[in-house]
Amino acid sequence: MAANITRHTDKFSTAPQLSPEDMAGIAALGFRTVINNRPDGEAGPSQPSSDAIARAAETAGLVYIHLPVISGQITELQARQFAEMLALRPGPILAFCRSGARSQNLYQMASGQRTKPSTTGAASACNWGDTQDIVIVGGGSAGIGLAASLKKRQPNLQIAIIEPKDKHYYQPSWTLVGAGEFNLQDSVRDMASVMPAGVTWIRAAVTGFDPENKKVTIDKGNPISYQNLVVAPGLKLNWQAIPGLEDTLGKNGVTSNYRFDLAPYTWELVRQMKSGTALFTQPAMPIKCAGAPQKAMYLSCSDWEQRGVLKNISVNFHNAGAVLFGVADFVPPLMVYVKRYNAHLHFTSTLVAVDGPAKKAWFDEKDASGNVTRVEKSFDMLHVVPPQTAPDVVRESRLANADGWVEVNQVTLQHVRYTDIFSLGDACSSPNAKTAAAARKQIVVVAENLLAARSGRALPTKYDGYGSCPLTVEKGRIVLAEFGFGGKLLPTFPLNPTVPRRSAWILKKNILPWVYWNLMLKGHEWLARSETD
Repeated sequence: MAANITRHTDKFSTAPQLSPEDMAGIAALGFRTVINNRPDGEAGPSQPSSDAIARAAETAGLVYIHLPVISGQITELQARQFAEMLALRPGPILAFCRSGARSQNLYQMASGQRTKPSTTGAASACNWGDTQDIVIVGGGSAGIGLAASLKKRQPNLQIAIIEPKDKHYYQPSWTLVGAGEFNLQDSVRDMASVMPAGVTWIRAAVTGFDPENKKVTIDKGNPISYQNLVVAPGLKLNWQAIPGLEDTLGKNGVTSNYRFDLAPYTWELVRQMKSGTALFTQPAMPIKCAGAPQKAMYLSCSDWEQRGVLKNISVNFHNAGAVLFGVADFVPPLMVYVKRYNAHLHFTSTLVAVDGPAKKAWFDEKDASGNVTRVEKSFDMLHVVPPQTAPDVVRESRLANADGWVEVNQVTLQHVRYTDIFSLGDACSSPNAKTAAAARKQIVVVAENLLAARSGRALPTKYDGYGSCPLTVEKGRIVLAEFGFGGKLLPTFPLNPTVPRRSAWILKKNILPWVYWNLMLKGHEWLARSETD
């Protein structure tokens, strides 16, 4: 193998086609990064797949990147991407294609036009002259997962993701972090590490949309042109909407599992509490993961029950809505636990102000006649879920509906006025539960429908509104709520979904995080098709 490697510098070398079996030897030679410049399937079944090489490279401790280019058709965008990889990935680096010539040509182009790279691994956003095939706004679950799926379907697509953050979070685990059941650091990775191979990361914030001219404006550089746009920036947690809240978060007994840095404080409060009053709040819908506010209550109560102190704690759940859970089938099993924990339910009760040092909270409570009374409550622990809206840049754009969400057809996820635009995840107007599980299903819908639209075909794939909310009713048991539009039950497994199960706990705690990092974000669509497909 070493005889076939051409060394260009101390940091960079090229080689002809490599196989999974070569990876251990390459690592033994001192290489740290392998770049595959050959499109999958170029030589038919005899060519090793990128996935197979990637698995072998990971086992050998190598960083693996797939940047497929067509021989004789290397673009300036691909050269820029390659330049960033050379500057930011650990060396020595070995790039390969069928003969090695393509990788060498790409290296020469990259060397001739390299600009000073960002230290974050993001591409420069200052002078975007090329029109991207697809621009994705948002590097969360929906944006990263979609980019990976599109690349698997059409490796040569020029895709850019606009995302200002340098960290990527697995937010569903924060409920468990707040219960002492999950390691916080396992819920976060560098954004660069989850960015799909061959996708350009533009580390900038979107400041506006110009759909008539097919452009997106950003805070760092020139507008970015696109052929197709996907809007998936997530939603906004509006902490500022509750006076006094921001000043006391993370102290004075005020916490929230909706923030990475606060979930550990939830567990600290739960562990320390032996008596007193615990308040849990839920704002008006829609919110991210509608069951999460009460999950925090159930898991806290479960710990207090196990320690024998629950009888000394007054547990109160203040819900701005009128029902415990939006899908009626799951209310009876949840009420079993509400009664077991002796939790007091307060419906149509909205948190409106907090005084942390005084340990007081105020709620506007609406009666059956619509009359609103402001009520003061003292607390020892207050778990807050803030009001949530679409991001300001979406709400103020022409893409939004009257409520501020990206206005899409809820079945195809295509924008209702701009056919070259799609949306998925928390920011879109589809009336589904805003969960990572919903995004997992929506990714398939958008990937297939967007590619069909690009080729002038009818949109083939329909979204059934699937969302999943693993309701952690006690430590070790979960009611696995899976449902679609209209509250239709859509269980993945042939079991009664309203029964709390140990198997569902294992699924959420041990299996789904692995599925997220290793399948969903890498374009593997395990159990990800909607029932209507």
